[in-house]
Amino acid sequence: MHGKTFAILAADGFEQSELMEPKRALLAAGAAVEIVAPHLGALRGWRRHEWGDEVQVDLDLQAASPSRYDGLVLPGGVLNADTLRTEPRAVSFVKDFFANGKPVAAICHAPWLLIEADAVDGRRLTSWPSLKTDLRNAGGEWVDEAVVVDGTLVTSRKPADLPAFNEAMTGLFAQHQRRAQARTVIAAGDVP
Repeated sequence: MHGKTFAILAADGFEQSELMEPKRALLAAGAAVEIVAPHLGALRGWRRHEWGDEVQVDLDLQAASPSRYDGLVLPGGVLNADTLRTEPRAVSFVKDFFANGKPVAAICHAPWLLIEADAVDGRRLTSWPSLKTDLRNAGGEWVDEAVVVDGTLVTSRKPADLPAFNEAMTGLFAQHQRRAQARTVIAAGDVP
């Protein structure tokens, strides 16, 4: 995934491991990763039952354009997900990835944001168990599995699922890039 850039959309209260471990997995695959948030500065993570480490924001939502990114990661954390789903710019940012067929990876409480972005109806997905009814009410098929891939969306339940989530996420993102490159080659071959 060299030469590709992925966004991680987060707010204060993101689940520490659900941001840091996917970020490390993408960096290890050769991708660039940028943290996008409602404001510049630092975000504070949540680790189990207490505040965790801070991460620096690369771009705020005002300056970030979804067209800049090849895919999107949505970490969990109750406070994080609840904040983002009430932020119109965050919802619009997420909607754009789905509208343009770009891959999205969401874990734990992050699928709350998918509901607000109207990206759940007709999809098979998973999440933290307390979101099950919300996702079903939004038209999704909720399943209790470590990781679920449905088209351009990969979802997972919790921090313990991160190894499976990271593998599925990097696999989906790489597959999407290969398809995009193939479309480019075909289009270039059609030019007289």
